[in-house]
Amino acid sequence: MIKTNEYIKRRKQLMKIAGKNSITILSSRPALIRNGDVHHYYRQDSDFYYLSGFNEPEAVLVLIPNRTGQQQILFCREVDPKKIIWDGPMVGTQGAVDNYGFDAAFDIKEVDRRLPLLLEGCEKVCFKIGENNEFDQKLAGWVKAIDTRVGEKSNAPEEFMSISHVIHDMRLYKSHTEIKCMKKSADIAASAHIRMMQNCQPGMYEFELQAEYQHQLMRQQSHSSYPPIIGSGENNNIMHYINNNKQMLDGELVLVDAGAEYDYYASDVTRTYPVNGKFSARQKDLYELVLQAQSDAINEVQVGKHWIDFHEAAAKTISQGLLDFKILQGSLDEVLEEKTYTQYYMHMTGHWLGLDVHDVGDYRVDDLWVELEENVVLTVEPGLYISENSKAPKKWRGMGVRIEDDIQVTKKGPVILSKNAPKTVAEIEQTMRG
Repeated sequence: MIKTNEYIKRRKQLMKIAGKNSITILSSRPALIRNGDVHHYYRQDSDFYYLSGFNEPEAVLVLIPNRTGQQQILFCREVDPKKIIWDGPMVGTQGAVDNYGFDAAFDIKEVDRRLPLLLEGCEKVCFKIGENNEFDQKLAGWVKAIDTRVGEKSNAPEEFMSISHVIHDMRLYKSHTEIKCMKKSADIAASAHIRMMQNCQPGMYEFELQAEYQHQLMRQQSHSSYPPIIGSGENNNIMHYINNNKQMLDGELVLVDAGAEYDYYASDVTRTYPVNGKFSARQKDLYELVLQAQSDAINEVQVGKHWIDFHEAAAKTISQGLLDFKILQGSLDEVLEEKTYTQYYMHMTGHWLGLDVHDVGDYRVDDLWVELEENVVLTVEPGLYISENSKAPKKWRGMGVRIEDDIQVTKKGPVILSKNAPKTVAEIEQTMRG
């Protein structure tokens, strides 16, 4: 678990970057209606949570570095005994100070009265410009309230700055505690993948495999970090397949892309295996090609390497394999230059990982690929997708394989956080035998 001191430290770091005469204002994510009067399970905005650890709607976070004393302020709902009867415990203003490390907290009902007073005298307002139109309008109203005071000289801020990129740059680099959370998340996901492998049998439906996954997560006080993808047969080849309603047949592969969330931190793990527990010769050839591509890519996840380097390593290995299998024709240089491999491998080899499964952070800056740095976390997920409608020889059609792991970049080399999920052909077959 991330402790209060770390959230306080993050807020102080953001204030330092924003500058002495600034005010930073962030709004929580609103509660969303699913249908009728039923709400979705509440999930806080990741940036807001990163700075506060606070998981309730109707809240506003305010940071004012040039104030004496009350620099870190939270507006939130006050404790309502009647609401607690229906919805459970509430933090309240005193809880925000005592348990979340804020210098002061006020009832959210006071925000329209107090915010103009806090804005007054600040030169620069930092907020997430354009991400919430309703909040942008509220902020404009607070600033206008300063400008329209009769008989008084305006002391309203004149500069407005988007703070999103600053927060996202902070989030990109993971602390020791964040890495521990992500390792725990990956361990939970790995245990769910093992349970699915152990229970997978021909004749089951994809949703029955999903039930095994959800069961394992719930037992460990976790939940999905994204809707799980459980695709068997031709569904292997649908990138974001989430219907999960097909019956799994003997002789098919099933591709399972399913992660967990622990203390808000996501894991993202994909495994592909035979429904009947035994790879056919053709399935094994295709699987081991993707596995080799992943291994070659992971070797390129090094401090100082560029983001594109591990993708190019995977693409090169897969391209050579497609040539060896006579699925593609020509030379390796031609395939790579013309990118003909993309008809079977059409996505990049990874993405940043953190509070969001597709986490924040730049991949390119000024048209240059970013360099990998210590303690960033990313996924490595090469794949091959040979649909029934492809131009590949018929014997290869109808199979899709993706293998994905979560990787921490360190000075000593890549660390596979999701290593507990069986991955080699031998490990998978042994796990499925029970």
